[in-house]
Amino acid sequence: MPEFAARVIAWQKVHGRHDLPWQKTCDPYRVWLSEVMLQQTQVATVRAYFTRFVARFPDVNRLAAASQDEVLGLWSGLGYYSRARNLHLCAQTIVSEYHGEFPRQANLLQTLPGIGRSTAAAIASLCFAERVAILDANAKRVVARVLGFDADLALASNERALWDAATGLLPDPNVARTSMVGYTQGMMDLGAMVCLPKKPLCGACPVQRQCGAVAAGDPQRYPVRSRKLKRSSQSLWLLWLRRSDGAVWLRKRPPSGVWAGLYCMPMFDSEQLVRDALPTQFQKSLLIEPVFRHVLTHKDLHLHPCVVDLHDESHTSGEGRWVTAAQWPDLGLPAPIRRLLSVPGGV
Repeated sequence: MPEFAARVIAWQKVHGRHDLPWQKTCDPYRVWLSEVMLQQTQVATVRAYFTRFVARFPDVNRLAAASQDEVLGLWSGLGYYSRARNLHLCAQTIVSEYHGEFPRQANLLQTLPGIGRSTAAAIASLCFAERVAILDANAKRVVARVLGFDADLALASNERALWDAATGLLPDPNVARTSMVGYTQGMMDLGAMVCLPKKPLCGACPVQRQCGAVAAGDPQRYPVRSRKLKRSSQSLWLLWLRRSDGAVWLRKRPPSGVWAGLYCMPMFDSEQLVRDALPTQFQKSLLIEPVFRHVLTHKDLHLHPCVVDLHDESHTSGEGRWVTAAQWPDLGLPAPIRRLLSVPGGV
């Protein structure tokens, strides 16, 4: 479909997004940062985080030189914290192995920590005009619907076939160098603004007449993925030690597992284990706050805050440190812990 790319580019020029803070730049640092932040996160949420992040770390060298705690602190609340850890590691790799310069080819970018095939393609096409296809969630939906691609994407072989199909839709090699920015941005915008997961706006789509899903009469059926990840649940008890001056006891989580590398209240698998961790004189003052649910991608966490108010530092629970009310806002904290500490008197 030789006219597909031309239609996407023309549509993006008139109807696409042009006011995002990471647009109108060929700086791979900003494009990379935006692509990582936008993974599983809405544009409206990312805007403010992106602005704060580049203000603190304006280039890859400044990011690489920062501590992980600084990076996680600035990322706190954005979720999916492995992205932030990989972002930091990737910056350090670019500085140490590439002298602070991003590789210009997608195949090299893809070897860096946290950069997958689609993110690598976005950087290479938007910044270096490489003729390479993106296939993030939005672009995947556009390609599958336009081509009427109904093979099950739960199978790796079908996923590879869709990548090949997406490559076949790219602008002609003779004009790709001047058109890749508009095309790549157009695929992103088309998926985000028109080719929506539910209730796609087919009447506003520039490629409606070419769309196999429209011809089949059921655009929402595409893309096809049979395997669904099962949700699980877990209950956790949080030991919330509070000092009279407002300080709280926090410890850094291990480098793997839930909330890896973040600061958190000591966590236990049962109320009894919380009580066992406390000296006898504090057990009577233990207050169990109402349980609340925090939703992760594939798991529901049922969190039980267990509050103990202390008048001094006579008891601490294992590893950790006291953190004052002025200090904790700058730490990397899981969203529910930040929410607990932000509400006067608790939940």
